[in-house]
Amino acid sequence: MNNNLKIGALAIIAVVVVMFFGSVYVIDETQQVVVTQFGRIVGEAKKDPGIQLKIPFIQKANYFPKNMLEWDGDPGQVPTKDKTYIWVDTYARWRISNPIVYFQTVKDEFSALKRLDDIIDPAVRDLISSYPLVESVRNTDRPMDTFDVVAGNKNISNGEEKPTRLVRYKVDLGRDEIARQIENQAREKLERFGIEVVDMKIKRINYIDSVRRSVYDRMIAERNQIAEKFRAEGKGEASNIRGGKERDLQVIKSEAYREAQTLKGKADAEATQIYAQAYGQDPEFYAFLKTMELYKATLEKDSTLVLSTDSELMKYLKGSDR
Repeated sequence: MNNNLKIGALAIIAVVVVMFFGSVYVIDETQQVVVTQFGRIVGEAKKDPGIQLKIPFIQKANYFPKNMLEWDGDPGQVPTKDKTYIWVDTYARWRISNPIVYFQTVKDEFSALKRLDDIIDPAVRDLISSYPLVESVRNTDRPMDTFDVVAGNKNISNGEEKPTRLVRYKVDLGRDEIARQIENQAREKLERFGIEVVDMKIKRINYIDSVRRSVYDRMIAERNQIAEKFRAEGKGEASNIRGGKERDLQVIKSEAYREAQTLKGKADAEATQIYAQAYGQDPEFYAFLKTMELYKATLEKDSTLVLSTDSELMKYLKGSDR
């Protein structure tokens, strides 16, 4: 009898414990709960953290995250308004703003992400294709250091078109504004699912492979054009420097030659003056010296002279008169 009482007491305690834990549920700071009874929503959503009660076995607590969640779009090819195909990769942050509507429409995160795919991806495609490429990659009208090709201006040597002028692009909206428009458009459509888009950004934009190769070739051509421009300017500056050097050198040579000729003229004048003074003091001795210099310059060991006895050159070669 005592054993039956003990077993009954234990059974009652077990039932009470089960009923207690079946009727109590806990909500933490990152959760919100929608209580359902036989699949139908009962009362308002519970968003405050703490311990809550429900009817055990009949009512069910459905938990949903209250913090922000991630959505990462699949990169896809999108044509811009100027018919340039690009890869666009986007991401967004979202949260469950109305858990009751969320439960009634999508029920779980997997289905919610599919809804985000169905709404954000078309919005991205629609807005990117509505504007030129420059609107998706830039935010301002800041001038770019790039060139554009002018049709008909070809390199004669290889027939290739070469960049000849700087491009100025006009940006009306810009990348951030396009992202905001995508976010607003998606937010309006997702409200009926109890989803709020908190933030949406374009993560990456790139050309498709075929266009990327031509863009790289274009960039190389532009850089080569700029390099050639700098080389040409350098060669012109070098020519100017060499020309200035040659001009300065000619000026220095001319001044040196003029000064040398001036000094030489002064020296010749002084020498002539000295010769004249010497001749004036003793003409006979001066004539003798000049004749000796002439002998030294003209007479050698094997020299033969044929002179008249009346020649002035024979004057000092004759014997002295007795």
